[in-house]
Amino acid sequence: MQFTTRPTLQGTFGMVSSTHWLASQSAMAVLENGGNAYDAAVAGAFVLHVVEPHLNGPAGEVPILLAPAGGDVRVLCGQGSAPAGASAAHYRGLGLDLVPGTGPLAAAVPGAFDAWMLLLRDHGTKSLADVLAYAVGYAEHGHAPVERVGETVDTVRELFETEWTSSAEVYLPGGRAPRPGELLRNPALAATWRRLLAEVAGAGGREAQIDAAREVWRTGFIAEALIRQAARPTMDTSGEHHTGTLTGDDLATWSATYETPVTYDRNGWTVCKAGPWSQGPVLLQQLALLPPELPAYGTADYLHLLIEGCKLAMADREAWYGDAADVPLRDLLSDEYNAARRALIGEPASRELRPGSPGGRAPRLSDHALLPAPAGGAFDALGIGEPTVAKGPASPVPGEPEVTADGGTRGDTCHIDVVDRWGNMVAATPSGGWLQSNPVVPELGFPLGTRLQMTWLEDGLPNTLTPGRRPRTTLTPSIALRDGVPVMAFGTPGGDQQDQWQLHFFLAVALRSPVRGGLDLQGAIDAPNWHNDSFPGSFYPRGMRPGSVTVESRFGPAVIGELRRRGHDVTVGDPWSEGRLCAVARDPETGVLSAGANPRGMQGYAVGR
Repeated sequence: MQFTTRPTLQGTFGMVSSTHWLASQSAMAVLENGGNAYDAAVAGAFVLHVVEPHLNGPAGEVPILLAPAGGDVRVLCGQGSAPAGASAAHYRGLGLDLVPGTGPLAAAVPGAFDAWMLLLRDHGTKSLADVLAYAVGYAEHGHAPVERVGETVDTVRELFETEWTSSAEVYLPGGRAPRPGELLRNPALAATWRRLLAEVAGAGGREAQIDAAREVWRTGFIAEALIRQAARPTMDTSGEHHTGTLTGDDLATWSATYETPVTYDRNGWTVCKAGPWSQGPVLLQQLALLPPELPAYGTADYLHLLIEGCKLAMADREAWYGDAADVPLRDLLSDEYNAARRALIGEPASRELRPGSPGGRAPRLSDHALLPAPAGGAFDALGIGEPTVAKGPASPVPGEPEVTADGGTRGDTCHIDVVDRWGNMVAATPSGGWLQSNPVVPELGFPLGTRLQMTWLEDGLPNTLTPGRRPRTTLTPSIALRDGVPVMAFGTPGGDQQDQWQLHFFLAVALRSPVRGGLDLQGAIDAPNWHNDSFPGSFYPRGMRPGSVTVESRFGPAVIGELRRRGHDVTVGDPWSEGRLCAVARDPETGVLSAGANPRGMQGYAVGR
């Protein structure tokens, strides 16, 4: 029997999996109180803002995939666009060659709040007050923070004390970083939500109140405070003080949108992802690159195939993905294109960034991606941005979170999946607006985000910083269908690693034997995982390690040795160091629900009955 850390939960009433137990249980409480999956997801998401403030916030962003019972899978895009004044020329005029990793210059139009409001209005059943009650309670009365909150604050203590003093007021109470076992409160955030609820209480019914809340965010006291913050000169990773480009018009005119997902079919499965404004199609390209018959699961042959296919898909991401271009997705996912690309995978590990030419188009990479690696083989600040999980000292990817010598910080991400007894399913990956991204807006209790750091300042690229266009995000939740019926929602934090870890997870579910008559979600989550960094990172300062692969030590010496023989630059991480996956599932024939959650980092949990 496959060893797992926990059972795959099964039941018939409802299942939640998220990256923090308080969010999971809050979402489950909403289900118990008669709410549906969408009510539960919104409640859990706002709790994540409170209990994982180093990983996400209300002014961040979120892509959401939803599968209503009996309906079509949809994408709800909560990724805000670049403000009207955020042009590549403007940033170059400030003497910058990369968008800073922190500060208001890196702030896109905040997108998460509006996306959650649309989900609640259009698909939920509960009132705004009902779903916000859990977050308000934890912000007002406190929660016992996980270790990473205090560790993150300690890494930016000097910045908070000397520059970002509004952040120190929240996260250095009494001059000390939050500690496990002691309550951490955010009264300013609780007051923000209480004022919001008071202002919309007279708007009418449930939907009218939600729409009124969206207007308060766009044009009311919340918008006014966000704009004041964006205009404050702020120290960022450039070492200079800059003001941002976000204006009242930017906030007032943006809203979250519904889209049709991008899909790929393999062996009766259909995987649904957000479009190429995210990195979501990377998972689909990796599936398309696989041959019909795969090597034995978990062998060196199997890992080599997946790693090399990932490099090709990520090279295409760098050359083709972005909101500032017409992305040739049909060609990128075509059988003809992927058969030709698959032929590039040979015995030795590749150290080249090799984008393809879909439809005969010539690829173009950023100048930064073409820079030769330093003598040591990697840019020094590899992986700054969204982290993986805490790593051992042998890993080339810093642990979560970390600060560079110039004050650059790593944020991370959250994830939540819900399925209810009616068959509604949702997967969401909230991120951005974390405590180390920007100073806390003193009137609100949360900071702006930094997603614009993922864009380029060179003209003419698919991901060039362009007013009104979305930065290409790494956030990439998934919904999978079996024979056309939604059966599984899943995802993970981890920046550029997300669709690498999800590939290994999905194949583990699809290829290995089921458990208790259902999908072995926990076994697939617990299975040893890996990632590579052979492409430019999406976060400032955009480092990479050609030929690299980091594996959990549980793969064993024989597999690791064979990967090295094939030329992979292998780093062996701790046994439980790769991936933070969450997943829920539903068997359409029996109605049995399942859930699993990642044990790595010791804070993700699934609940259900």
